[in-house]
Amino acid sequence: MTDQQPAPNPHATADEVQAAFSDTKLAQVLYHDWEAETYDEKWHISFDERCIDYARDRFEAATGGENEKPYGRALELGCGTGFFLLNLLSAGVAETGSVTDLSPGMVKVALRNGEALGHQVDGRVADAETIPYEDDTFDLVVGHAVLHHIPDVEQSLREVLRVLKPGGRFVFAGEPTTIGDFYARWLGRLTWAATTNLTKLPFLADWRRPQAELDESSRAAALEAVVDIHTFDPDEMEAMAARAGAVNVEATTDEFTAAFLGWPVRTFEAAVPPEKLGFGWAGFAFGGWKKLSALDENVLRRVVPRKFFYNLAITGTKPE
Repeated sequence: MTDQQPAPNPHATADEVQAAFSDTKLAQVLYHDWEAETYDEKWHISFDERCIDYARDRFEAATGGENEKPYGRALELGCGTGFFLLNLLSAGVAETGSVTDLSPGMVKVALRNGEALGHQVDGRVADAETIPYEDDTFDLVVGHAVLHHIPDVEQSLREVLRVLKPGGRFVFAGEPTTIGDFYARWLGRLTWAATTNLTKLPFLADWRRPQAELDESSRAAALEAVVDIHTFDPDEMEAMAARAGAVNVEATTDEFTAAFLGWPVRTFEAAVPPEKLGFGWAGFAFGGWKKLSALDENVLRRVVPRKFFYNLAITGTKPE
């Protein structure tokens, strides 16, 4: 980053937080700067074989395996800590990369992660609706769980197509479907309420996080509701990408029963002291998710309409 790049602000004032409830882009910056240094731990993000395989699998599922690897230069939009792009670079999907995010804190962590991994990556603090790169710059644009944060998704997709080279591809994964988001949020709320109330009982007191941490999580959740702007229907997502000018557009979905396990697990982990959860818990959580994901992919996908799955991915290409 250059000296002109904004600095992270991980300690927003009460006035800034209050203003963020009526300014979604300010909310994006404050929330993600707040979360940047602990985001990888919170969401179990890593840059080892587990997440390399996950990123590669999501990419190939979205594209149907029809892609020209390795791509030359790739851009991750709304990079967070660099999860999707850095793991795709490790998987050999692309050769070099650039990261952008509205949050200076996230760009800082993503560049730090990229340096630690030895990848050739540059980064900029940037708005996804006005991407600060020249036309026809990238062979590939990717993003994970980013489109639902962007106020004008169609404008962002137009920008993606502008910075792609002719024939270049975009892949966005990890977006919430409308139906999936409904049941995931209710599962999260019920799990949070059950856990935080049960751990008030004296014999479960050592399973309760300090009240200050629970209060901070509640405040973060309130701000998270402001930054999560959209959910998507697969048919409507395909139509939007086509209106933006993309061709070869296709939406896919994944995680149905896996989401019914994943969201309660993640919420429970946020509500109890981390030292209470050891390797046995990790094996249960990850192993259970993998088994249910296999059930979703190999069986339920054939009978359950795609709009009922939780995760949506969308891909398309820029006309030649």
